[in-house]
Amino acid sequence: MSEQRQTAARTGRPALVAIVGKSDSGKTTLIEKVVPELVRLGLRVGTVKHDAHSFEIDHPGKDSWRHGQAGAEAYVIASPERLAFIARLDEELELVDIVERFYDGFDIVVAEGYKRTAPHRVELFRVGAGHAEPLCAPGEAIALVTDADLEHEHRFGLDDGAGLARFLAGRLDSLREY
Repeated sequence: MSEQRQTAARTGRPALVAIVGKSDSGKTTLIEKVVPELVRLGLRVGTVKHDAHSFEIDHPGKDSWRHGQAGAEAYVIASPERLAFIARLDEELELVDIVERFYDGFDIVVAEGYKRTAPHRVELFRVGAGHAEPLCAPGEAIALVTDADLEHEHRFGLDDGAGLARFLAGRLDSLREY
């Protein structure tokens, strides 16, 4: 068993944090900076991207799509490198439910979005994106990533993915409380 998987096996419930911010603030770009740094720290990392709209992962006419069209409530597309689980939902799953169902053995899950329901949030606020004020009220975000001159106990610059990753890694136990 790899050292990384041994670490994950000891952790139990994964830590959970969401990167939140207004539209076009750069949430995906920040996640692209933070995830490799968390991995460099030896953590097994998963992500969840919230989409407020319906999306299509499967392709009409393909065999797996045909399985769904035939009435399967859930189906998997599997290859040697990837696996996608597709299920019909009667209602949206909460972020915590997604993490508990699909991320057993992970050290941390970083979500994008879930600005109102994530138990732990890091806000990305960019004046350079034309935003006038942060999304979160004071005290709601555990950290602030920004290009603005705003006060926050745990403030990071837009390019400080390594610093944010160290901050999150140092708080895994508290981020497991949800």
